[in-house]
Amino acid sequence: MSAPPSLPDLTGATYVVTGANSGIGLEAAKKLAAAGGQVVLAVRDPARGRAAAAEVGHGAEVAELDLADLSSVRSFAATWGDRPITTLVNNAGIMMVAEGRTVDGFERQIGTNPLGHLALTNLLLPQVTDRVVTVSSGLHHGPQVDLGDLFLEQGYKPTRAYQQSKLANLLFTRELQRRLAAAGSSVVAHACHPGYSATNLQSHHANPLMNKLMWVGNKLVATSAEFGSRPTVHAVVAPGLAPDSYIGPTGFQGLRGAPGTNPRSQEARDDDVARRLWERSEELTGTSFPL
Repeated sequence: MSAPPSLPDLTGATYVVTGANSGIGLEAAKKLAAAGGQVVLAVRDPARGRAAAAEVGHGAEVAELDLADLSSVRSFAATWGDRPITTLVNNAGIMMVAEGRTVDGFERQIGTNPLGHLALTNLLLPQVTDRVVTVSSGLHHGPQVDLGDLFLEQGYKPTRAYQQSKLANLLFTRELQRRLAAAGSSVVAHACHPGYSATNLQSHHANPLMNKLMWVGNKLVATSAEFGSRPTVHAVVAPGLAPDSYIGPTGFQGLRGAPGTNPRSQEARDDDVARRLWERSEELTGTSFPL
């Protein structure tokens, strides 16, 4: 496997990375910090976050954030204040879990993956100076987001809930970029995906058989979490990216290879759904685009 690309000097830049106590988020945080960036690990479990920060080194900070609880999102933003953020990295997520609800009553995957991050982005956006990078998945391909049954109350399937949430991440990025451009902001929005990387994200599937299959896949097929973090870091620091870029591995089936622009599904390019999903998400989260 090739060596990771070298990064520019990031001294003076501040990066907030959600879900950075393990996996891709942790590996991305390590890279950004090693290049001189000030990294803030925004995590649900501060004790695990402190252990991760010790691994990151370079003065990494820890802040408590539970994206499945809007009061936690608001508390994080209020505590943050007006400190500048170079790039907000919306990395945290849950994958194919059993049916459940967030603190605010949302289906867990849609509530955590896109809705929690939309609320966080709206609350922090006045402090962001460069980019908002949101982690999606190659598994976003599939049916369009169901705006009439966003919480899948007509029939919950863990795989469908995950696919819908990651498609929503891409639609969120598209509409965020449209709004940033309309507001005349220099901030840009990008999305990324890691390909197939071995992380603990795959170990929480509602189906025990699927957990075993994913364990085998992680051992035999997947790349490392370090490799999977490269598209995220590329989306954060690479110069000259077109607004609303979708970055992932450029090798076989978007699973391996150097990071670069990837295709996204037709559903992920639907501007009307992106707009309506954003409006619905603002209603649900009680937040609004601040620019």
